[in-house]
This record gives sequence, C-alpha cells and structure tokens, in this order.
Amino acid sequence: MPNSLKNNDAKGRKAAIPQSQYAEDLVTRSPTYDALVLDANLRQSLVAVRSLGKRGMHVAALETAQPSRRSRAIPTFASRWCERAYVAPAYDQQVEPYLAYLHQILAYMGARVLLTSSDGTLAVIREHREEIEKYTRIALAREPALEVAINKDLTLSIAERLGLDIPKGVTVSSTSEVKEAIREIGLPAVVKPIETWLWGEQQGVRLICELVTTPDEAYQAVEKLTQFGGSTLFQQFLTGRREAVSLLYGQGTFYARFAQWAKRTQPPLGGTSVLRQSIAIPDDIGQQSERLVREIELEGYSEVEFRRDEAGKPYLMEINPRLSASVEVAVRSGIDFPYLLYQWAAGEAIEPVDGYQTGGWMRFLEGDIVTTAEALAQRGRPGVPSPAQTILQFCSSFFMPTGYDYVDLKDLKPVWSAAKDFSYRSVRKLSK
Repeated sequence: MPNSLKNNDAKGRKAAIPQSQYAEDLVTRSPTYDALVLDANLRQSLVAVRSLGKRGMHVAALETAQPSRRSRAIPTFASRWCERAYVAPAYDQQVEPYLAYLHQILAYMGARVLLTSSDGTLAVIREHREEIEKYTRIALAREPALEVAINKDLTLSIAERLGLDIPKGVTVSSTSEVKEAIREIGLPAVVKPIETWLWGEQQGVRLICELVTTPDEAYQAVEKLTQFGGSTLFQQFLTGRREAVSLLYGQGTFYARFAQWAKRTQPPLGGTSVLRQSIAIPDDIGQQSERLVREIELEGYSEVEFRRDEAGKPYLMEINPRLSASVEVAVRSGIDFPYLLYQWAAGEAIEPVDGYQTGGWMRFLEGDIVTTAEALAQRGRPGVPSPAQTILQFCSSFFMPTGYDYVDLKDLKPVWSAAKDFSYRSVRKLSK
C-alpha cells in the first residue's frame, strides 16, 4: 500500500489521506474488499458489515469526521467483521475532500461493491456517480428511478396515476402559501420536505417532517424547511398504523419481499422505527408496492412506506431507495437484504427468497428511550399517548421476546461501543 494512503483499522486508529491525485493504474488490480460500506455510524451499516462478513467476505467501512463525532464511538468499526475502518472528511460543507478520499481508497485498495445507507451520501453519489463507477459497482438503482424515489412529489404523482391512495396534500414553497394550505388541508397537518437532503449555499442538510397543530407552528415549519430553497408537502395527518414493504427487485423480477409495522418511531410522529415487528405482507400494500416499484423501475433494495387511517385504509407515504434503518428485522426473520443487494450490484445470480418468519420483534433501545422522553414532553399533542400509557408501553416491551439492534452474541463489541457512545452523549446533553 502506498505511503500516501493511511487507513484506520477496526481498533480505531485515525486515517489521514492527503488529497493528491489517485493512482488510476492500480484500478485494474483485484479489489482488496468485496464491499465498502459507507455511513458506518448507522445501524443498517453494521447490519450490512455483519451480513457480508459472516459469509466470509472482506468488508471495510467508512464514516466522516465531524466536530460532533470527535469523541464518539462508531459501533460498526468495532465489529469483528469490519476489516478496515476509514474516516473521511465531512461532505456536508465541502464535497471535494470527501470525494478525493473515497477515490483514493477505491483506487489503491479497491472494493467490488459500494453500499450506502444515508440520504447525504446518496446525494453525493448521485452527483458524482459516473466518476465513482470507474472504480466500483454502486448498490443503487439507476438515476431516472432514483430521481423519482427521492422526490415525494414525483413519487406520489406516479402512485396516484396507478390508482394508489395518497394523503390529501398541497405543495407549499413559501410561508405566503401557508394560509391557503391550512384552509384546504386543515389542522393538525404534517409538513414534509419534498426531498430529504438538500444542498444549501453553505452546506448540505437533512430535513425531517414536522407535525403542526396551529397556524404559528405551520408558518415556522414551512419557513425552516424552505430556507434552503426546497418545497414542502402540506399533508393531512393520519393516525393509523405505519407499515412498510421492503423489496429486492431486478430485471423485472422480485427476488424478496418483506413487511413490517412500526409500533414506535423516533420522533413519535414518524421517522426511524425503534420498535418494529415482522408481519405477513398485507394484500393491499403488497400489491401496491410491487406495482409502484415496477412502474418506476426501481431496481435494488427499496422500502415502501404506508400509513393507514382510522378505518385501516393505506396511504402511500414515500419510498426509501437505500438500505433502511429497520432492515435488521428482515435479516433476523430470514431475508438477508444486504447480501441480496450485494449480489444484485455485483451482477451475481440471485436465488429468490419465498418466505420468512413473522411475529419477530426488534428494538432500538437508545431510540426508544429518546422517543419515550419526547412523547412525555409532547403529551397532549395529536397521536401522542398519555404519560401513563407512554411509560407502560416502554416498560412492557422488556417483557416480550425481542431482538435488540447492535446485539449479536458472536459480535459483542459493537453493542458496548453503542452503549458507550450513548452514555457520553447523554452526559454531555444533561451537562448543558
């Protein structure tokens, strides 16, 4: 390995790769890694590293260096199956150093497949895909399909044309349109960014949806979500069960199907599921998901999310075209989506998976603690249970058979790393 390229190992030594011209003459060598997994700080990245590592593959992981993470432990780096741990410059303010770092890793070390798990890295890859694909296969759908999948407005438009039910909503681009949106949709309502990741003048930023119950909250939410130039969806508030269908699709074939429902999410309105259960695929959303993915030609992995109303009618929320945070419940139920995604990206033959175990629970304990605290703070708001119910539901979850994110008896270091990181951040937050 050239002296100009220093990499982390799984013990956490810091990397320092200068932004010099990468060596294109080394690209033709056999890759050192079967896969390079980006966004190592995310749960799904750890799942991917474990999934591939257990199959005897050589796997490396990469995370970005940011001031907020200087003292943070990265659970994926602690995994016994993470052969190398890279720390790249952050991309949210300047993309070029991150790309130069990534290019050097791929040129000097090589990786057969590149997997991504966040909206931020997905945006970077989309913008520079042609250059990155000179070095590796990217485990993402092609650009026309991605363009639709990451844009809620385009997704809902196609879904409506296919006959799927979508929430009643209007597009709002500025606070001047809020009054009319309230008149048409009413309150409470949900304000969502049309695209979750946007590039502002100074930095990239990830945006999340917000529940609004008053005109003042609606104005504030729209102002915050449009300050970088994006538009929002002002949608009706649905209170029913949140369900999702995950699919592995390629060349006109669905190789795997899986469904789950989220009992609790963080934040409480919706977002990352912190307590979820595998379920049999409901006929309605199962068929709708397949029709939508086939229409968009969204190959690879995708998670199609729905929210039901009080009568049980499903409404499409969005599509996630990358590995999702909830994917471990599918893996433990018998569908190894990270490995299937790797096979698809590498061009290997894929054996279809016909079934899986239902009824299994998975819990992200850190997220459940946070969402319980948030629910207590937001008591009385729509969709938030009473404090007594919130505490009872949280405590009762300890008494049912449940798997926990990070916990693998054959790979215990990541859970200790995650616990250490959570404790450190909790102490810092309390001290402030």
